[in-house]
Amino acid sequence: MQLAQVNVARLRHPVDDPRLAGFLAVVDRVNRLADVTPGFVWRDPEAHRGLHRPPDGAEPLTVVNLSVWEDDEALHRFVYRGPHGQLVRRQREWLLPSSGPPTALWWVRDGERPTPDAALARLAHLRRHGPTPRAFSMKRRFDPAGAPVVTGGARRRSVDSAT
Repeated sequence: MQLAQVNVARLRHPVDDPRLAGFLAVVDRVNRLADVTPGFVWRDPEAHRGLHRPPDGAEPLTVVNLSVWEDDEALHRFVYRGPHGQLVRRQREWLLPSSGPPTALWWVRDGERPTPDAALARLAHLRRHGPTPRAFSMKRRFDPAGAPVVTGGARRRSVDSAT
């Protein structure tokens, strides 16, 4: 099994606004970095859709990022511990606060490539029902078998194996 993720954000300003220049200057570089990051599997070929045109049915200035990773540890390392983490710390400059979780995670079969519509349906499920094996967050994860993951220090384990 592999981990799919979708992230949806709303830009504070139109794409051609100079206040987004810092964000736009690094998006392609960060995407190229993701492509060579250990644990990266695939990303939607229209990565960061919305920078050039909003996804079907989405509000203007909505940006959607969809990718697949070997596991949650690989995704976490990329998102928070490298150059992407610097962008996360600056997101308030470029992105509006989300009214619900901006990111949904779920397990897919090896080789499966989710569509943007399917990914947005997972995010809607997470927002409606909270974390479940169908759609969850980095804070409240589930393993590929659907068991909740308990984190503690450097150790990770399923609730069933917790002592």
